[in-house]
Amino acid sequence: MLGTDFTKGSPNWLDLGSPDTSAAAAFYTGVFGWDFESAGPDAGGYGFFKLDGKTVAALGPLTEEGADSAWTVYFQSPDVDGTARAAEQNGGTVPTEPFDVMDVGRMAQLTDPGGAEFAVWQPATVKGLEKTSDDNTLCWTELHVADPRAALDFYGKLFGWRSQEMEAPGMTYRVVSTAEGDQDDASFGGIAELLDGGEARWIPYFGVADTDEIVARTQGNGGSVLMPAADVPDVGRIAWLADPFGAPFAVIKPAQQM
Repeated sequence: MLGTDFTKGSPNWLDLGSPDTSAAAAFYTGVFGWDFESAGPDAGGYGFFKLDGKTVAALGPLTEEGADSAWTVYFQSPDVDGTARAAEQNGGTVPTEPFDVMDVGRMAQLTDPGGAEFAVWQPATVKGLEKTSDDNTLCWTELHVADPRAALDFYGKLFGWRSQEMEAPGMTYRVVSTAEGDQDDASFGGIAELLDGGEARWIPYFGVADTDEIVARTQGNGGSVLMPAADVPDVGRIAWLADPFGAPFAVIKPAQQM
């Protein structure tokens, strides 16, 4: 279960790059009931999505010309520089070299050998998200990549992740967890084989009380449905969606709540 007691390799931050931050903030407010709070005049338009006063995600403008709007999942690292070196040594790339974010932490943006982009965060004054695994908050992260075994090897060398295989219709799904504690309790995401024509990427899942209602809100606020709501046995009711600028995300009502 994804929590906020972050350890090495656990998702500890999530942000969205958008070509129109005001419109994006309005969309996610309409869908999830989030509030948006600017990080201040020196933050370049970056700010935080809040729910019940706690940070659940962040939002900033796209900084590269031609970049697509997308969510970026960050993983905790006690040594961002060392993680960046390990990524390069194991077939990944480092589009953005490690740098300090004022006094709040140190980060780098990386790409795995399969082409999926992610980031690493070394906490200082900001440890990470303040609320997860509740309704309308991040509850799961999922990697879609052409070679799941190679991805597991790569991330295992960076973070020491463990995995468990689960058989799903037409595929093998790999549940990943951090290196510490009970493996089931430490699970936070999964790795699935990329479908033909798809793009390697990490997808954030937000827990919701009613998947169909969130689908309707998404469409009502200018978003689109990538995969209609469907029940997955023993998992929950899932839908894949996109905001008005094409950034994909997923929602799930967990099976234990159905």
